[in-house]
Amino acid sequence: MTSRRVLLVLNLQVGLISDPPQGIPAAQSVRENIALVLEHARRASAEQAPCIIHFRNCGEPGDLDEEGTPTWELLHPPLPGEFVFDKRKTNAFSCTALDEHVAPDAEVVVVGLMSEYSVKSSASILPDPRGAGGGELVDGGRLTPAEKISAQVEEELDKAGAIILDMKYLPGLFEGR
Repeated sequence: MTSRRVLLVLNLQVGLISDPPQGIPAAQSVRENIALVLEHARRASAEQAPCIIHFRNCGEPGDLDEEGTPTWELLHPPLPGEFVFDKRKTNAFSCTALDEHVAPDAEVVVVGLMSEYSVKSSASILPDPRGAGGGELVDGGRLTPAEKISAQVEEELDKAGAIILDMKYLPGLFEGR
């Protein structure tokens, strides 16, 4: 079964979406925005409802997303008819059965965490309901702020042809075309 409208919820796991210092910067607003996106997608009429697919990142032992631990679980458990894929690669399209649920010409909306990894493989994203990690080591041991990582990812996605949507477009996103 493939769907022409898909919502991918990436890595919205209890440990990863926790408040800093463990989780991501701006975790509270990201949690709120993703909850709104899910609410709108789940409320859409049967004809307009997207196929909702949740991804759990399977981290290494000791990571916040270590497989099988309480912090690995999804913040928003899937409802009946929604799908969950465990991913072991950064790309949600790699080594999963995603192609069985997403038509080649599907309209794909991606929200979630780890913009610098998982979200890069998206077709269109809402910038507020996704977040980058806490920082990346660079020369001299300095950290790159999450906001800078997110801005860089948005720029890369824009150059690749992705559509970056503002949250103001959410009310009509899953209703009508």
